[in-house]
Amino acid sequence: MRILFHSSADDPAAWLSALAAALPEASLRVWQEGDDAPADYALVWKPPAAMLQGRHALKGIFNLGAGVDAILQLGDALPAGVPLIRLDDAGMAIQMAEYVMHAVLRYYRRFDELEAQARAGKWNRSLHPFRKSDFPVGILGLGVLGTKIAQALAPFGFPLLGWSRSGKDIPGVSCHAGEPELDTFLRSTRVLVCVLPLTSETAGILNRANMAKLRNGAYVINIARGAHLVEEDLLALLHEGHIAGATLDVFQTEPLPAAHPFWQEPRVTITPHVAALTLLQESVEQIAVKIRAMQRGETVAGIVDRNKGY
Repeated sequence: MRILFHSSADDPAAWLSALAAALPEASLRVWQEGDDAPADYALVWKPPAAMLQGRHALKGIFNLGAGVDAILQLGDALPAGVPLIRLDDAGMAIQMAEYVMHAVLRYYRRFDELEAQARAGKWNRSLHPFRKSDFPVGILGLGVLGTKIAQALAPFGFPLLGWSRSGKDIPGVSCHAGEPELDTFLRSTRVLVCVLPLTSETAGILNRANMAKLRNGAYVINIARGAHLVEEDLLALLHEGHIAGATLDVFQTEPLPAAHPFWQEPRVTITPHVAALTLLQESVEQIAVKIRAMQRGETVAGIVDRNKGY
């Protein structure tokens, strides 16, 4: 089998070395401009349109990450009829769960306020944790990642809510689905965690109208995509006091520009898109298993519905 590789963010040598060990029968090459030689599979992260355009003979295109919004933007350059396959997990779900647990507990135990107090040289022991019954956590997106986050938070005893496009049933989570139930979900939530896929329907979902429905003194944690959040709306609600804080790992423009007001807003915690990093070895092992299954004519998990965008 012939495998074509391109990643705009990774060292090709490390990937090819791991792939060669996992798939010794494969012929591997890194795509270069002008390469139109045949290939059976393409492994990509944010590929140029020229790499995939016209490659209708591919058996599968593997996206080296969970989010597929960037590759779907290729439009007609993405060959129709070729399965587009995302990584199911490959170590990303536990990383996101760790990130969200840290952020939720930081707000619940008021460590953000204690940190500010310490920087000001103040010793004040009156900042007690919130009551858990007053601290419901709502998760936007109940796929593999959202479910893992809910399962990780469950032992801490927070009321847990979830919202997704279609109905879900997750033990210990009050699940809501579809546009009719979004309002109820938001009004019941104190800490909003966004792990939605980015689609035309979810872009800008974290806007003023929706965030204003959250309980007063709410917190926002966005680890999905920057385009989910209307940044100026968040700033306005922070300044008005309706939202008490935000932890953001993704932004409309990355790297976040030096002049962006988020840098100067002490209630916004910024991390540089590191909530979950693609783990090379785990990813290669998953891809190798799926390629061998496809070679046997089997259907694999993780095939993207291009109409839905995930």
